[in-house]
Amino acid sequence: MRVGAIILGGAGALAVLGAVLVGRTLTLRSETETAMALPPPPQVDLDKAARHLSEAIRFQTVSHQDPAQNDPKAWEDQRAWLSTTYPAFHAKALKEIVGGGALIYTWAGFDPSLPPIILMAHQDVVPVAEETLDQWKAAPFGGEIKDGAVWGRGALDDKASLVGLMEAADALAAQGFKPRRTLLIVSGHDEETVGSGARAAAAALKARGVHAAFALDEGMAIVTDYPVTGAPVAIIGVAEKGYATLRVTARSAGGHSSAPPKDTAAVTLSRAVVAINDHGFPIRYGGPMAQMLRALAPHLSFGPRLAVANDWLFGPLLAAQIAKTDQGAATLHTTTAPTMLAGSPKENALPAVAVARINYRIAPGDTADDVLARAKAAVATLPVEVAFEKGGIFSNPSKVSSTTSEGYRIISALAADMSHAPVAPGLVTGGTDSRHMSEVAADTYRFQPVAFALKDIEMVHGANEHISLSNLQALVSFYERLMVKAAG
Repeated sequence: MRVGAIILGGAGALAVLGAVLVGRTLTLRSETETAMALPPPPQVDLDKAARHLSEAIRFQTVSHQDPAQNDPKAWEDQRAWLSTTYPAFHAKALKEIVGGGALIYTWAGFDPSLPPIILMAHQDVVPVAEETLDQWKAAPFGGEIKDGAVWGRGALDDKASLVGLMEAADALAAQGFKPRRTLLIVSGHDEETVGSGARAAAAALKARGVHAAFALDEGMAIVTDYPVTGAPVAIIGVAEKGYATLRVTARSAGGHSSAPPKDTAAVTLSRAVVAINDHGFPIRYGGPMAQMLRALAPHLSFGPRLAVANDWLFGPLLAAQIAKTDQGAATLHTTTAPTMLAGSPKENALPAVAVARINYRIAPGDTADDVLARAKAAVATLPVEVAFEKGGIFSNPSKVSSTTSEGYRIISALAADMSHAPVAPGLVTGGTDSRHMSEVAADTYRFQPVAFALKDIEMVHGANEHISLSNLQALVSFYERLMVKAAG
């Protein structure tokens, strides 16, 4: 009798659990609201926009790792070109140069009670590796327009956005548009290295008491073959990872390699690097990735949708599935990447000092202090020094911005209207200049309305960087509609 009751009770509990799981699945709704009245798409002079982007690409504003290799005149010439190419906007907006080359444009609104908005795009580009030159279908700095695209370094990252912003603002200024709220366009000059320009711009705005409704920068886009759905998805970055590099140093007496001691500096360093790498941060389900899946759940088949709707139970299973790829795993934890090793300058000499550099991309929920503490714990028994790289890039992860704010609703509504695809929040695993705006903007978003397949991501910082004319048109149209809706 007792056994039967237990069996019946267990079956009843399973039935209740099943009903809860299915009920949650059937009632799950996307958290992203995209229903909103929007300005109609403007008439974009695509030939002019393409010509202007072509001209912008020819300015070789290359940010080298060693700033001494940079050509300051390229930036000066590009800034002068912006002034002459977009006269209507420059007549309406106040232009400032801060931090050695960053631009702040202030287009004053007529209602000072409204918080401004900040739109961003950077001026610089990464170098072109000499060994890839024979792979390019067009000269990297030629700005050639062919095959329905504009080709060259910066075509996507990020001169298309800079030109798109300028085309939109100049067109509106020429039409007599008067923004209700102040519109700020911020353009850093060294995003590809240390980001000092955007940092200086943020400091200048903070000193003036600016607190914007939101900031929008590059970072995410419309992925036409997103793995989760197998279809297009517009992803808006609501957070980005932090950045830090640890320097691990091992020391020994050095000497001739013909009579090495048991533990040289190189051996000790190797053990330390392996220990740190093997004690990385755990994979965990949550944060922006969980937000993304919840937003996409209505577009999934029943099984995956059930798992997402009940992630309180299936979270570990979802995490394991996402982490099957390196890119997926990177969205679920702080990554540890040993990148540089240095020892003896000669093959038959023992190094007196051996150094490794380990790069971290810090996920929301962790901090740089956590990185240092975990690394030190991993090498606690080894005679090495562990510290952050002096003078390097350093930032904690950004806060996770709201997906219910007016700014997010406008951006997502435009993204949905232009892509005809689901919209979801996401995590930017790289870095953008927008990370510096945390103290001057209530929320920060990262999105460009350009559509491309996952394989096309390789051209960003790689060979054959280009942007299709249709994507360029979408950029200009998006920025103009955003300015009218958010600032009009």
